[in-house]
Amino acid sequence: MERVDAYETVLTPIWGARMHSPSGISVLIGSPDEVRTWSVCRKLFDETVVKQALEAGADILLSSRPVSAEVKHDGVELLVSVKGEELPFACKLLCGADGAHSWVRRTFKLGRIKEMMIGFQIEVTGYPGIEGRLDMYTGEEVSPGFFAWAIPSGETTRIGTWTLPDRLGGRSCEDLLIRLQNHPLWKDRFADCREVGRFCGPIPAGMIQRPLAERIAVFGDAAGQCKPTTGGGIGKGFEAVDRLVPALADSIRMDDLSADRMYHLTRLLEPMRKEQARSKALRDAFLTESSDKELDEMFKIWARPDVTALIDEFGDIENPIPLGLKMLKDIPEFRRLTAKAAKALIWG
Repeated sequence: MERVDAYETVLTPIWGARMHSPSGISVLIGSPDEVRTWSVCRKLFDETVVKQALEAGADILLSSRPVSAEVKHDGVELLVSVKGEELPFACKLLCGADGAHSWVRRTFKLGRIKEMMIGFQIEVTGYPGIEGRLDMYTGEEVSPGFFAWAIPSGETTRIGTWTLPDRLGGRSCEDLLIRLQNHPLWKDRFADCREVGRFCGPIPAGMIQRPLAERIAVFGDAAGQCKPTTGGGIGKGFEAVDRLVPALADSIRMDDLSADRMYHLTRLLEPMRKEQARSKALRDAFLTESSDKELDEMFKIWARPDVTALIDEFGDIENPIPLGLKMLKDIPEFRRLTAKAAKALIWG
């Protein structure tokens, strides 16, 4: 949020969570004294970012889509359909921040997303949540290998679930959400909910092998930069921009956007790639590779006052790795449960 200074788009500051095991064991974490993340109006947030881009000198072409692109020795030549008319454009560097199904990534064969989840979310009124505290639900029935959520967002609540397609077993994420709403343990919470909006889409995590190629760069979802622990992608997209843009600007000034140069610049993303791999290992140990019985056992450990205190002190939604390392060191039971993740957490 500090990166774009869009605090006026915040609907609810999120300071804590109420996590639920498959059998109903609850763990309360967080304190109102420390905001952990922000629930924003995405429309206003996007408008704020676009306004900043315009103020920085960007031009926007509405009602347009790319038709073709070809890399030449001195730039990239494009055909763009603008309100049905195909117009030619040329640039030194073509950047794709065009989402999970990126046209730029596919056109230039930059590689496949290593892990693509699917998510489904509804926005409702009438959910009896706690202001600033999200709910997280786990279990094979409501989110196999992952978790479902209820996030306060001003006057409404966003309720959703996500998982890997091959974990659905013929079901849809909407089916999972309906099961959550009718679950014997939680159905009373959803009894007065009234849907006011719904959203569905892919969540690409697992950075592609070649986010940069000769005169081509992709960012954010297009490069598979979402967090494997939460599915968040905005922050990681901006991080990639911060890491790459100064060097890319220098390369444009030197007119050196060759394949060799871009391969060299890809190394600037290695810290992100390593962090993503570590986060995935942590998620797999806790959720994706754990049965409901194993999850219940872990929740019993997390519910202990000493462990909850560690989570409150070291927990970070943006970076769960320090907490994982701390618990490996200080909680013997945790070390045993996550031995399969230890190597990735420590060495990457």
